[in-house]
Amino acid sequence: MIRESMLSGTGRTITVGGPGAEVQGFSSAAVQAAVEELRRGGEGGTILLDEGEYRATGPIRLYGGMTLQGRGPNTVLKKSGGVKTRFVTDADYGELQAEVEDPSGFEPGTGLQLFDDKQKWGWDESTAVVTRVEGRMLYFDRHLERDYIADHGGTVTNACSVIEVRDARHVRILDLTVDGSGERNEPIGGCRAGGIYLYKAGDCRIENVAVRNFNGDGISWQITEHVEVRRCAVTDCAGSGLHPGAGTARTVVADCRLEGNGLAGLFICWRVRYGEFVRNRMNGNGSCGISIGHKDSYNLFADNEIRGNGECGVDFREEKPGNGANGNRWLRNAIADNGGEDGEGCGIVVRGAAADNVFIGNAIDGAADAKPAAATAAAGGATEARMTGEQAAAAPQGRQRTAVRLGEGAARFTFE
Repeated sequence: MIRESMLSGTGRTITVGGPGAEVQGFSSAAVQAAVEELRRGGEGGTILLDEGEYRATGPIRLYGGMTLQGRGPNTVLKKSGGVKTRFVTDADYGELQAEVEDPSGFEPGTGLQLFDDKQKWGWDESTAVVTRVEGRMLYFDRHLERDYIADHGGTVTNACSVIEVRDARHVRILDLTVDGSGERNEPIGGCRAGGIYLYKAGDCRIENVAVRNFNGDGISWQITEHVEVRRCAVTDCAGSGLHPGAGTARTVVADCRLEGNGLAGLFICWRVRYGEFVRNRMNGNGSCGISIGHKDSYNLFADNEIRGNGECGVDFREEKPGNGANGNRWLRNAIADNGGEDGEGCGIVVRGAAADNVFIGNAIDGAADAKPAAATAAAGGATEARMTGEQAAAAPQGRQRTAVRLGEGAARFTFE
């Protein structure tokens, strides 16, 4: 839990938006100008946005002690339309420039994504902001993360996060909407970007925020501690709704609605530990409600609703022994009607090694007392727990006909 005193609004408040605002304009550039004004003061503060639609051509970058606050859902940060071009020459690791075929549509302040066909997802993409354009040369502000080869499909797009927090603490994002204009933008991976993206950040809060239609993950936070996401709605994003990962510790996700996203509602990536995921609705996502895997351990999942997802409710990903999702507690979650139209959906699937997960008081497949046929799976003992005929008759005639499917790597899964 973040101490409230750490996040209480302090310092100067700068307003952005209409004629009465200190910084006038409905664009990411106007918001960033207010950020930079606060930054010069060195004490943090609040950027307060008027209602209206702000055209976001690049990421709004927030720094330590800052609050970005709207005036409710009608304060909308909307990503501009996409542009895309190819490299003329290779763009190498550590460079701050790329020569491209067509620089039109790129200008100072434009967000950038750089990749080639072999280095496109995960941590292989690079992101930056254009600092200047000279002829066909784009100059930008962050060193490239990889060697990108022109002959291997080397590409630059303006896909980027709408809000970004890097190497900062005590940041708040409150009371606004992010619209990713997903149908007009190229996809971008969740390790380097998101509708809202945090990297190496701590003691931060995102609250009363909606993220919709981003061509990637809605909110992504990587290598963080004590990040809270509360009362947020993340819907219709092409990737996952929420994506905590890369060693994130002691995160809280509470009272959120994660619906209609292309992959998982909640994608728990590598080494997410000691988190609390409570009272969330993860419904109607393309793959599953929750995806969990590599060393994601000692987390609490309580009072969540997980319904109508395309493949299963909870997916324990394929992992080798020693790398599984271990020691998690699952309390009073409702898991029902997950799977495809063939009626072969499953509530909980364990596809790789995982151990010591305890399930207490969960309603699986809509039956209040639905439990696996075998309460505990020992190491190496595969179990597929189907509902009994009586339970099937009592449950809704939905897509989820199997409550729990435990693979050979499941060890000491307990259901009560």
